[in-house]
Amino acid sequence: MENVMIIYSSYNCGYCDLAKKLLNEKGISFKEINIQVETEKRDEMLQKSNGRRTVPQIFYKDLHIGGYQELKKLDLSGELDNILDG
Repeated sequence: MENVMIIYSSYNCGYCDLAKKLLNEKGISFKEINIQVETEKRDEMLQKSNGRRTVPQIFYKDLHIGGYQELKKLDLSGELDNILDG
């Protein structure tokens, strides 16, 4: 699997925008999957996130990071860099 973040998002999603901004500022590559455009990916997101319906849902390799707030916590604690370096 590619070493890029996967972000499931939708339109008019402030937390999606914040997550993408954080990743861009850190120079982290990501692939965005808008579940309003790619509606068939909604079920994939639900399965991978254990039923979480909110967006964004963020993944790195096989790790489910969660939403923006979880991503931000990982960044502030330095764990995000450890995950990416691992």
